[in-house]
Amino acid sequence: MRVWPGKPYPLGATWDGRGVNFAVFSEHATRVELCLFDSPSASTESFCIPLRERTDFVWHCYLPDLKPGQLYGYRVDGPYEPHHGHRFNAHKVLMDPYARAVGRRLRWDDAMFGYRIGDPAEDLSFDTRDNAHCAPLAAVTDDRFRWRGDRPPHVPWHKTVIYELHVRGFTMMHPDIPPEIRGTYAGLASRPAIEHLLKLGVTAVELLPVHHHVDDRHLVERGLSNYWGYNTLSYFAPDTRYAADKSPNGSIAEFKRMVRTLHRHGLEVILDVVYNHTGEGNHHGPTLSLRGFDNRHYYRLVPGQPRYYMDYTGCGNTLNMLCPRVLQLIMDSLRYWVTEMHVDGFRFDLASALARELHEVDKLGAFFDIIHQDPVLSRTKLIAEPWDLGEGGYQVGNFPVGWTEWNGKYRDNVRRFWKGDGDAVSEFATRLCGSSDLYEHNGRRPYASINFVTAHDGFSLNDLVSYNHKHNEANGHGNDDGDNHNLSWNCGQEGPTDDPEVNSLRGRQMRNFMATLLLSQGVPMIRSGDEICHSQGGNNNAYCQDNEINWLDWDLSHEQKDFFEFVSRILRIWRANPVFQRRQFFQGRAIRGKQQKDIHWLTPDGEEMSDSDWHSMHARCLGVILNGDMTDEIDEFGRQITGDTMLLLLNALPHEVPFILPGNPERVKWQLEVDTAFSMTAVRKYSASSTYLLKSRSMVVLRQVSRRWARLRQRLDWGKPRAVRPTVLAPSLDETNSAEAAEALEVEPENGEIQPTAGT
Repeated sequence: MRVWPGKPYPLGATWDGRGVNFAVFSEHATRVELCLFDSPSASTESFCIPLRERTDFVWHCYLPDLKPGQLYGYRVDGPYEPHHGHRFNAHKVLMDPYARAVGRRLRWDDAMFGYRIGDPAEDLSFDTRDNAHCAPLAAVTDDRFRWRGDRPPHVPWHKTVIYELHVRGFTMMHPDIPPEIRGTYAGLASRPAIEHLLKLGVTAVELLPVHHHVDDRHLVERGLSNYWGYNTLSYFAPDTRYAADKSPNGSIAEFKRMVRTLHRHGLEVILDVVYNHTGEGNHHGPTLSLRGFDNRHYYRLVPGQPRYYMDYTGCGNTLNMLCPRVLQLIMDSLRYWVTEMHVDGFRFDLASALARELHEVDKLGAFFDIIHQDPVLSRTKLIAEPWDLGEGGYQVGNFPVGWTEWNGKYRDNVRRFWKGDGDAVSEFATRLCGSSDLYEHNGRRPYASINFVTAHDGFSLNDLVSYNHKHNEANGHGNDDGDNHNLSWNCGQEGPTDDPEVNSLRGRQMRNFMATLLLSQGVPMIRSGDEICHSQGGNNNAYCQDNEINWLDWDLSHEQKDFFEFVSRILRIWRANPVFQRRQFFQGRAIRGKQQKDIHWLTPDGEEMSDSDWHSMHARCLGVILNGDMTDEIDEFGRQITGDTMLLLLNALPHEVPFILPGNPERVKWQLEVDTAFSMTAVRKYSASSTYLLKSRSMVVLRQVSRRWARLRQRLDWGKPRAVRPTVLAPSLDETNSAEAAEALEVEPENGEIQPTAGT
């Protein structure tokens, strides 16, 4: 076989149409060999080629006779000195850190460890067994693909709705998707899947990790797997578990077709990425890739005790962000997924670990500086999970400009408010308005807050209102895993029940949570399955359950269909009203010197809340007017954005509250859009100053409407020379008869009190 010197860049295996260039980094290695395998079933390499060229610690060669599809790995020799941080072992075949595709998955065996399993010296011992028969192998790829004019949707942040999903779990049980593509990238790009997403009204899918990952050995031996995928082995290769075509090039092409199809329907693709640790674990872990190439460079080691790993992730190791080659690996990976795979953004798992330059979290760390300056990545959607498990790791609100954050404080406060905790109302108002206390001080906007009530990690929305305690027995950890601080409430009975009152309350609470989430300022994120009331049986840490616990069941009951329609309706309201999509924070100041403010907070008496109201330990009921005349908001053409004024009424009390609707009764009417006390809401208009009977534990959304001439007089009084258009009322879901709907629109209150009624 001909071997040419090759080039040190780009790293990885690169086919140029004539041959393949191989390049890998290792500063402390004494010898690097390229191993070529004939097939996935091969028990040993067919060729072992020493890399004799080394440039700036990059070992490289060029093989003019190779083509895409070739399987390969590396053997790297050097000192095995754990006490000095070195763990080289040439008996182990290693996965290329820059592998674009995985041609053979890991097969667990004692030979996968650099030390002898069971030896009293533990990881200080040295294992001489060859692992070529069971090591994971990389594959040379052909990156050519017809994108057919693919154009990213470029949805602005303030118009974004994120849907967090697992590629496999979302489609695995969908009856309308062909069985051969269920649970795959192709399944996600199928018509039934996309129709669901579009009908729901989301704008972006956030995929749980699709980088090729390792299933922990202890899980495999118990018949489980690392279902979530937070155990990365390759930062470039799409996981073949989620591909209908499991060949190396086929899985890449399938992923690209998925992205192209989602883009065609206006849906962005965001990847959940895990650059804080790898699947090699701590000092007792296997030697799969980075550990064998240059352990001391790639991982953060304990100062003075380099045998051990700094663990800010709870997964055994932490990548060494102080090393330029590690930063290069991450940046090259991110750029690859944007430029070659056309993804639109990233959600960074345990992002605080990426900012640890020494020990403390540094929000201006090198990683963030590089991202900020990168002409490609700085224009993508960047989402941080702003915490890790190390000291000072909870950094909500402290990430730099250009980043959005999972707002854990939003999640906790909204849960507390609807659970009925009396001291939550003041903070609740701040969270509802975009969390200015967290993001305004450093120049960020409301959309810096990724609002969520539930996520993959924790209870589903159904379980949040059905369980007081976690039930993780199926995970095999004695129910000791998972968070104990769930802020959940089972509404009176633990788990499933036939009690109609309990089930009715649970439905109301789910509607409260979803309406609050979708109508708060910021970017809402919906957990996949919440819109159809998916339950995990109380498991709040289902990371290892590749089964019906995580897979969505699409055989929907009448109640589940009603809830899906409710969520879709709330998203239509959100989309139709610009006041829910503000790019600026509310100021609570009068508009242009007039009395009308951009936001009002109300007591049930219809009066503006005072300081004593805000600080009352028993305040659980309030209203908020969001002014549709947004003088501080303009569109992309410089025009002022003006929409309808909206009124939200929120009652977390266990009893009904009469709420006086604000405004001048001669000019203002309020149209009922949503009442979460009912799964469907009748279309009605109510006069200002009348009393709305707000049901217990419920939320009401009303839109301000006016008679045309009253509205004209009001606007002339304001001195705004602007054309006036008659109000056009959007049809509601329960508007089945136009005559009945017209009659409902003219319903006037009797005796000043209104009883909201459920639709049919």
